[in-house]
Amino acid sequence: MNCRYLWLFLSLLLTGCSDYQWGWYVLDPTTAQGQTNLQFLIAGFYDTISVSLLSMLFAMTIGLVVALPSLSDSKLLKAFNRVYVEVIRSIPVLVLLLWVYYGMPTLMDISLDHFWAGVIALTIAESAFMAEVFRGGIQAIAKGQHEAASSLGLNYWQRMRLVILPQALRQILPPLGNQFIYILKMSSLVSVIGLSDLTRRANELVVNEYLPLEIYTFLVLEYLVLILLVSQAVRWLERRIAIPSN
Repeated sequence: MNCRYLWLFLSLLLTGCSDYQWGWYVLDPTTAQGQTNLQFLIAGFYDTISVSLLSMLFAMTIGLVVALPSLSDSKLLKAFNRVYVEVIRSIPVLVLLLWVYYGMPTLMDISLDHFWAGVIALTIAESAFMAEVFRGGIQAIAKGQHEAASSLGLNYWQRMRLVILPQALRQILPPLGNQFIYILKMSSLVSVIGLSDLTRRANELVVNEYLPLEIYTFLVLEYLVLILLVSQAVRWLERRIAIPSN
């Protein structure tokens, strides 16, 4: 019965029973106009993927640096970690993005283009979440592993690099994948400062063609493809680094 109602809804939608006039020709690759529109939309993949990858890498680096003080015995370092994480997590990404793009050049007297403003804002916003991911992953490692590494004469950084972090990576890989998907979706916000990502190009095409549903439907499919590819890559990595059961 539910399938019947779903099919009825799709039939009504596709046959155009509302006042909206569907114009899928805007995405038709067989026409010169459609081909140009498709190329224009698909070209946004480069900026979306680039800003997301760089933000993820920088956020992981900063997140690890911020996470380590929370594992020390120093109250001052722990306080630094909590203040950083709580403050950054409390700032909406869009507000942070606008502040970095408009405020940072004014305060620091520097020139900042759309791309790097987006990377910096997403990096700062994501670094707080990465710090918590790393903290949880490191704390999940048994205390005996730390003691065994110390008994081998390894110093703090050697223990982290050679013993603790490789084991923690197995614990935090799924959360890292989720956070990268989050960055991919949040990267759509960089369109408000003029970066020609997927969302910006879709918005520009809507203004020119006046066919929002068709164009935004294609935009949804573009993000869906990206997220599915990331999900499959994370699952592949999980299998690669998993400890054999036998």
